[in-house]
Amino acid sequence: MERSSTIKLDCTKILITGGTSGLGLAMAEALAKTGANVALTSRSASRAKATAKSLPNTIGIKMDSTNDDSIIKGVEEAYSKLGGIDMLVNNAGIGMITVNPKFMSEPMGFWEVPSDKFKKVIATNLTGYFIVAKYVAQKMLAAGSGRIVNISMNHSTMNRKGFVPYGPSRAGAEALSRIMAADLENSGITVNMLLPGGATRTGMLPISENNLSALNLLSPSVMGPPIIWLASNQARNVHNERIVANEFDQWLGQRKLKP
Repeated sequence: MERSSTIKLDCTKILITGGTSGLGLAMAEALAKTGANVALTSRSASRAKATAKSLPNTIGIKMDSTNDDSIIKGVEEAYSKLGGIDMLVNNAGIGMITVNPKFMSEPMGFWEVPSDKFKKVIATNLTGYFIVAKYVAQKMLAAGSGRIVNISMNHSTMNRKGFVPYGPSRAGAEALSRIMAADLENSGITVNMLLPGGATRTGMLPISENNLSALNLLSPSVMGPPIIWLASNQARNVHNERIVANEFDQWLGQRKLKP
């Protein structure tokens, strides 16, 4: 059977938010290798362009996922330069480390979280997903087809002690995804969720390089096979699913789907 690593996505047009590091970069690298045309975003125009230069068939676009005007401009630029958008990968996000650098060893009670930092995380991880998807979906509806993949996290992360506001932001994004899927049922646009399945080496954990070897962290590359598959013809009818990347083969087998 055809494996996701051999799937060719020539000319498939894909927009990935937050694509210069971590999961976003891993997905951009995997998709670009298949021949897909990729637009990746960053709040820094120079960083987006520098990252894009290191990948085939890729362009870098400045986009601040907390700013409507920046999102509208970024979506329009991606649509124009790619010649359309076949898939949106909603990935841009910030973690607990931006609120409490010691969140793993010294969790902060929700009553201690500064309101401005709560709002910043929600604005990026939840509101950002909504606004980007809103403007991309409008274009997909006009075209009659499209795919949206919202990147999520384990449910345990959403409920963990000391994880306000990161946990609520990710839980909200999952609820948003389910409602988006319901709203877009039978529209020609699919909506699915994808998550690594565990802690990953993304720089969001307050861990030194000396301690990394002691932890069983996933590589961001775990996102490659499922995101390629979700962009392929095999996934054309897959809708409203929650896919765990490190259990992807089992998920395919349970549903008797081709890899």
